[in-house]
Amino acid sequence: MKKTLLIRNVLHDGDKTNILIEGEKIKAIGVADGTVAEKTIEADGMAILPAFYNLHTHIPMNLLRGYADDMPLQKWLNEYIWPFEAKMTADDMCRGAEMAVKEMVRTGTVAYYDMYFNTDKTAEVAVGAGMRAIVSECFFQHTAANVPAYAETLKKWNTAHDGRVRLAIAPHAIYTNTTESLQSMAKIARDNGALLNIHVSETKEEVDNCIRQHGMSPVRYLDSIGLLGPDVTAAHCVWVDREEWDILAERGVTVAHCPCSNMKLGSGIFPYRDAMASGARITLGTDSSSSNNNLDMREEMKFAALLSKVNGDVECLPAPEILKWATQNGAEAFGLNAGVIAEGKLADCLLIDLNDCRMQPCHNLISNWVYAASSDCITTVICGGNILFQS
Repeated sequence: MKKTLLIRNVLHDGDKTNILIEGEKIKAIGVADGTVAEKTIEADGMAILPAFYNLHTHIPMNLLRGYADDMPLQKWLNEYIWPFEAKMTADDMCRGAEMAVKEMVRTGTVAYYDMYFNTDKTAEVAVGAGMRAIVSECFFQHTAANVPAYAETLKKWNTAHDGRVRLAIAPHAIYTNTTESLQSMAKIARDNGALLNIHVSETKEEVDNCIRQHGMSPVRYLDSIGLLGPDVTAAHCVWVDREEWDILAERGVTVAHCPCSNMKLGSGIFPYRDAMASGARITLGTDSSSSNNNLDMREEMKFAALLSKVNGDVECLPAPEILKWATQNGAEAFGLNAGVIAEGKLADCLLIDLNDCRMQPCHNLISNWVYAASSDCITTVICGGNILFQS
């Protein structure tokens, strides 16, 4: 018999209602007051909203929070991050991952798409936390020879679990791989039914170097070698022109926008209007705690919405749309029937304290949630019907 959870007197779509969760899904909205469930949450004074899906992370890098700030990407990577990471053990990475999942759950994230190393071990952290995750092993040109062996790990993992936590393959970027290594990784991933995760056009320098080396920009180059497809998530995509956005949309690529990291590393401003006009699936990611410096997706929503308006386009990216990027679009990228509060959807949801001073007055719930609130307003985090956090 499926477990049941009743949320009573919660604000949903402007009205107080009772919501019944059965198993992993929202069974019914508007059930009678006398409905009985195994567990009941009295939610008067609270609103229910969809939980967050963080589409770009490097969670073991929580250990590097504040280690190297206020410098450009290549200096940050080459002189600080990569030398530090070379000394990290698998146990270190798991400790960083444990810190990160606690932070994500506390701030309303129930699923994340990670790119790092020793993923067969760090993925266990997600399992233990009750979260959903896609955990992609990061490869470079000099480690590409290890991909076939990793494919065996990937197959064993993905067949041994129920799909809640999956392994994937991540060619780090164009500038750390060759055409041959990128194509090899894509083939191995697709032969094994795994997803692909890659950094794309994060900086102007990356684009300029790609044009010098390959005679075309990164999106065009990746398309020309057959890497782009609906199984690909491309992180950043800051320096992408309109034609390239159309390519991404046509290929079904998911784009993970990381506004805080892009601003902190001086990477540039995401081309919001071109991206949205293309119809590409756009999601939100925090990137790492070393380049953000937190994993708070509610904060990420606000920064994205404000950054879209910084050049005077005040009507760009309204609050309901950025909430969709952080929730529904992210859920779709995970292949989940979730991201909205509706009957039959997975019960991935948050309860928000409407009595918090940052939520009052509540002329517009979504506006408050995007522009005024903080993640401290979250009282309860539910993933697939399971309570992961409750204050």
